[in-house]
Amino acid sequence: MVSDKRVCFDFEVDFSNGGGIQGQDFRLDIAGDDITDDKLAAYIIADLRLLMVGKVRILNKRIIEERHKRAAVAARPTVADASRRVDLSHTIEDGMITYKGLPAPLMCDHLSREQSRATYAEGTEFQIGKIEMVGNTGTYLDTPFHRYAEGYDLSGLDLDRVSGVPAVVVRVAGQAGRAIDWTAFAASDVGGRAVLVQTGWDRHWRTDQYFEDHPFLTADAATYLRDHGALVVGIDSYNIDDVSGGERPVHTILLGAGIPIVEHMTNLDALPTDGFRFWAVPPKVSKMGTFPVRAHAVLEA
Repeated sequence: MVSDKRVCFDFEVDFSNGGGIQGQDFRLDIAGDDITDDKLAAYIIADLRLLMVGKVRILNKRIIEERHKRAAVAARPTVADASRRVDLSHTIEDGMITYKGLPAPLMCDHLSREQSRATYAEGTEFQIGKIEMVGNTGTYLDTPFHRYAEGYDLSGLDLDRVSGVPAVVVRVAGQAGRAIDWTAFAASDVGGRAVLVQTGWDRHWRTDQYFEDHPFLTADAATYLRDHGALVVGIDSYNIDDVSGGERPVHTILLGAGIPIVEHMTNLDALPTDGFRFWAVPPKVSKMGTFPVRAHAVLEA
């Protein structure tokens, strides 16, 4: 007797950069007796490997009894040999504005080479630099302490989340509209990975345009990444949230789940979609929630 369940349905997909596709009478194996439209949309995006999806509409859905057609998927092999490093960080410079309204870093000598000559033997000299800055400078990482008084701070950050972790790039550069919804991530395997969102906004770095009308994630996107087990989420935009109001739902959802955020990244277009590992390790500072990182990737051979 056939006891397997499949869902039969039609669908319409709109792409965020224009255009769309339709499908009629699709069938998909399911576990259990039903499946939500959102989960079904996620399966469509992942199975068809669709990118830059805007909206998915599920039509004429019905559950049927039919033997499953899909075999179990083998585990993905891990390749350890590293062949190339890609820098994903902006350079911090004196007077540089990262976030509008926050002070720029002030950089100078604490001890100049000339001054040091009075202390050391002839021919021996040193420089000791001094920098005054807020934690939100350059390419930086947010820990939960940035948002929540009881959240872990930089000293409590688990290195397993940000040091040599498998990663994936989700490309949304060129999409129509600024909001990046959960559908942009459904074609990617985000579980147990660093998820890096390439919007292309880094091209405006150190210009007035960088501070205005930037791309951002929706609350539903943050919920999707949280529920699907992302380790850390990075973006090459001005902020991962919409800053037009006082709410910060993406910070609230991700940091509330212990998922750190890396903002103001760059050079994500130099990375493949996957097949690399990601590092974004800040110094171990107590009672501080954000700090610059030398974010970088190592491509796997």
